[in-house]
Amino acid sequence: MSDIAARKSRTLTAASLIGPATFIAGLGVIGPMLYLLRYSFNQYDPMELMIETFTFTNYVEFFTSPYYLNAYLTTLRVGLIATAICLVFGFPLAYVLARSTSRYKNLMIIGIVVPLFVGNAVRAAGWMSFLGSRGLLSVTLMDWGITNGPTDFMYTEGTVIVGIIAVNLPYMVLSLQSVLEGINRNVEEAAFSMGARPLTMARRVLLPLALPGIAAGTILTFILAMNAYATPVLLGGPSFNMMAPLVYGRFQLNHWPGAAAVAFVLMATTLLLTLLVGVITRQKFREG
Repeated sequence: MSDIAARKSRTLTAASLIGPATFIAGLGVIGPMLYLLRYSFNQYDPMELMIETFTFTNYVEFFTSPYYLNAYLTTLRVGLIATAICLVFGFPLAYVLARSTSRYKNLMIIGIVVPLFVGNAVRAAGWMSFLGSRGLLSVTLMDWGITNGPTDFMYTEGTVIVGIIAVNLPYMVLSLQSVLEGINRNVEEAAFSMGARPLTMARRVLLPLALPGIAAGTILTFILAMNAYATPVLLGGPSFNMMAPLVYGRFQLNHWPGAAAVAFVLMATTLLLTLLVGVITRQKFREG
């Protein structure tokens, strides 16, 4: 009885400590979201701006308008491509960091973390100075005689993907490294002793054990890519449509119902795909 009473006491103590903060944080997030959800069912009028009613007009317009659907599909495509590339490039780097015994390991980790201290807008501005028509890349190509004149690499989907990868790659590496460090090196050595080649070991042993880190890094980078704002605006230009800039544009036009509907479609898509990745990862991990 004393053990049960002690456990109950610890549970109550923990709840009393984290309960108020959780309530305040939840209220600060859920409250405005509920208001925004209600706005998404209102009607927009150019003269009255927002008429309080209950209609699905904004959602119907979103899924029937080529403009909205193009922004939606572009956001999905950019998010998936950027996440996949972050995983492909991040896994080897995370593995090297996790298995490194160098005294400079901490410096390498700091080198990955430091870019996170720089704002997305500042990093996008750096890419603009590198990829612009008078940027470093264009000038270098002219000096080497590869091009005859200035070449502008800006305002394309590929440029936006590169910018998002540069922002999200550290999150993927750090998520994977923490899991890879927890995998016993003896497991890999056992696979090699049984004749497994490096790629076979990685596919049959390392990847299944690293699934939690892969899921965490994939979910995090995908959410960040789907909700990117500064990078698409600065590197994609005004004609490149993604969901986050579209939400802001609707708010600028005082189209609150339309902006709310776009925001909730973006949030719902992100949550559904995140849950899908989580479910698939748990099933694969149990099967493994």
